[in-house]
Order: sequence, then structure tokens, then C-alpha cells
Amino acid sequence: MNPPHFHSDPHQPPFHAVILAGGRGTRFWPRSRRRRSKQVLAVVGQHTLIQQTVTRLRPLVPAERIWIITNGHLRNEIVRQLPSIAPGQIIAEPAQRNTAAAIGLAAHFVRRRNPEAIMGVFPADHLIAREDKFLKVLQSAIAGAAQGSIVVLGIKPRWPETGYGYIQFEKAPSLAGNPKIVRVARFREKPDLATAKRYVKSGIHFWNSGMFVWRAQTIIDALERYLPKTGDLLNEISAGESLEKLYPMCEDISVDYAVLEKAKNVVGIPCDIGWNDVGSWNAVYDLLPRDKLGNALRGQGFLIDSKRNYIDAPGKMVAMIGVEDLVIVDTPDALLITRRDRAQDVSRVVKWLEEHRREDLL
Repeated sequence: MNPPHFHSDPHQPPFHAVILAGGRGTRFWPRSRRRRSKQVLAVVGQHTLIQQTVTRLRPLVPAERIWIITNGHLRNEIVRQLPSIAPGQIIAEPAQRNTAAAIGLAAHFVRRRNPEAIMGVFPADHLIAREDKFLKVLQSAIAGAAQGSIVVLGIKPRWPETGYGYIQFEKAPSLAGNPKIVRVARFREKPDLATAKRYVKSGIHFWNSGMFVWRAQTIIDALERYLPKTGDLLNEISAGESLEKLYPMCEDISVDYAVLEKAKNVVGIPCDIGWNDVGSWNAVYDLLPRDKLGNALRGQGFLIDSKRNYIDAPGKMVAMIGVEDLVIVDTPDALLITRRDRAQDVSRVVKWLEEHRREDLL
């Protein structure tokens, strides 16, 4: 079934989508490596996460207005996976400099196409179950951005998550009816568990999804004001100076810290769109079908008295006896075994490999 096509307001400036695909996905080691990172893997479903992201946006934006910001390790693979996107719209950062610089760089490319253009920013490695609802939210965000606002998408919290930042709205929003724009009171850091529980009960705190919509010129102006060094460097790059030389001099800071927490024209759309950031192997487990004892298995397996395990070992017979709540991921050169509740700590393995210069496993 083909997704419905949503038509933008013909009186609004053209909308461009910027997909951030430069992350390394270290919590998905050993499947995720520098040249095969999380966003180019088919973690859930038959298509890779970045392919699913593009497909999700296509009813609202044509391929010629989709931009990918990635790194040198992944660019060729992304070009291969996304034949509908012109290679010139798939841009490799010379160095990782967090989201402020990456978004600013993309904004200059977008503005060059159309000085009045609106751009949305989307991580390459998230899933959204309610895509029709997501597109309606996006249309409301585009309308808000056309008025000069910085629009952030807030996700209704489903549990007291301590690993996300939160958006605090000025009043408790209603999720009924058409998506509504609400003023943002402030952004909150990743909380401890007690604070997260208070946030969930409050009704005014929503997860920060990392999805934003604004005019390209709006974010360029904001970077010039709140992050002037990086703003000036990006202006020089846009004027024709060397990307390879100047971009690594940009500050390594997120757009949240650099702009959103300081700007006065920030609004949000609270929504419930079935969002999942697929942040760990445990998150993948939650998304996959499971047997009667709660086991999710990729490949062949024979399990005796084993419950709530995630096994990813294609091409290999796996026998499990009397074990519970494990993640097992097997690749030709590495094997990961962890408790599901420790899946976030897989990034510590990658850090150890970096410290010991195990380039063969990175």
C-alpha cells in the first residue's frame, strides 16, 4: 500500500528535509561499525533505518529537496542505498562536530537553493509507527516555521526515561484533534529517575525527539547570534572557502545547547506518533515479534527454559538453556553477550576498543 501524498500550502516557501546520518551507533556494536553504522543497517524490518526515514518523508518532500549529512566512512554506502537522492545532496562532514555545525552546514545548502526555504531536521536512525499522524504534525510545524518560529517536536513520554532530554511546555497540551503549536517554557537536561517520574506525571514535559523545523535563514541567523565563531566559519564555507579546512574549526556542540536553550522564538508541537529512537539492542528487542516466553530470535534457535532473550545470530544454530533477559549478537569477528538491562553499556566496549587501537573491530 502506497503512503498518502500530502500537499504543501502553495503559498508557503518550499520545504526541504535534512537527514542527520553522521552518528556511529556505538551501542549497536558488533553489528554497527564505522563503515556499516546503525543508520545503514536493517535493524528492524527489511529496509535500513535511513531508507525508512527517506520513505517516511517522501509524501511531503521530493527527492531533489532531501539532503543527507553524514561522514566519510558512510557516504558511499548511503549513496548506494539511496539511488533516488542525487550524490551532490549527500554531504560528508570532514570531521564530526555535533549537530549545530551539521545543521548549519545543511542550512546554507538549502538557502542556496531558495533563500526563503523551510527545512526540517530528522535523525536517520529513528522509527515512527504512526506515519500519517507524523506527516500531519510536520505540516503544522512547517506552517509555524513559515512565521519565523523555531519548531521542535515533543514526544509524549511513555515511561520515565532518564536517557532523553525533555521539553517543558508552558501549559499541559491536548493531543486531540489537529496538531497544535504550544510555546516552550524551557528545555530540561536528562533527569534522574525521580525527576523523570515527576516529568511524566506533570503532563507538560515531553521527550525531545531531535526533530526540528525552521526557515533555513532563521537557523543561520541564530547560529550567527548564539554561536558566532561557527556561524562565521559556515558563512565562509558557503562563500566558497574550503570545507575540509574550515569545518573542523567549528565548535563541537549540539544545536540544543547552542541555540534552542537561548532563542526566544521557540515553540513546539506535542505529539504521540509511535516514535522510537532505537537506542540500543534492548529497544530492538521491544520492536520485534516474540515467542510465548518473550524471546526474539533472528536465525535458528532451540531454547529450553529460556525467557525474554534477544538473539541475533544469522546463519548459526543457537541453543539456549535456562537463561533469561540476555542479548546475544554474533558476527564473524565478534560476539556480544549482555543482559538486556545493560544494553546501553555496549558503547563502553567500543570506547575500550578505541583505547586499545583495535581498528579491526571498529
